[in-house]
Amino acid sequence: MSHLQLQLHSQAPPPSLFSSSRSSLKLFTNKNNSFSPTNSLPFKPFTIRCRHSDVFETRTNVSSPNPNSSVGALPPRSGAYKITKDGYLLLQFAPSLGPRQYDWNSKQIFSLSVAEMGSVISLGGRESCEFFHDPFMGKSDEGKVRKVFKVEPLPDGSGYFFNLNVQNKIINVDETINLPISKAELAVLRSIFKYIMPYLLGWHTFANSINPEYSAVANNANPTYGGDYEWNR
Repeated sequence: MSHLQLQLHSQAPPPSLFSSSRSSLKLFTNKNNSFSPTNSLPFKPFTIRCRHSDVFETRTNVSSPNPNSSVGALPPRSGAYKITKDGYLLLQFAPSLGPRQYDWNSKQIFSLSVAEMGSVISLGGRESCEFFHDPFMGKSDEGKVRKVFKVEPLPDGSGYFFNLNVQNKIINVDETINLPISKAELAVLRSIFKYIMPYLLGWHTFANSINPEYSAVANNANPTYGGDYEWNR
């Protein structure tokens, strides 16, 4: 049987021109050996952490100071916002120390962009995807750290393998972590991805800034519209 524990942590952004907030979703998976076709394979838990996109308000008159203004507090009537940096999601993998014991001090991290999350969401039953990251791309240490994350179907079709390989020449590390994921667990992850995407894209900033009187006008004009209700759920 599988055991899942989900924790959500959030922190409100500071009042400043650039808005940044963090949320973390921790998902620990513990399985018995009956799931994997390779019984000797140690299972690794992983953590999901998402970082909201950085959004700032475009103001029509920047020369007029307003001490009470902040991102989302006093949006322009046009509702215009500009995303300065897309959000991303962090997967954290920890090596196994024993039954239900994991070495989080030796964890490996891989970040997923919104587009990469879309690739995982759209995977077919026998399809796979692979992502390559170099944290120092374009810098002097380019090529010294290589991270490859693969999602591959299990041979029996019962789920997928999450495979993370990290090669770090700076600290002389070459580690591969494999984690089997059932179809049901992948379905849960896909739902989580879809839920947090609006936040990673910064849409929540715009939605939270809508003046209630504008919403009332829109709802009165179209009584069948349920967007505000659905968003508030």
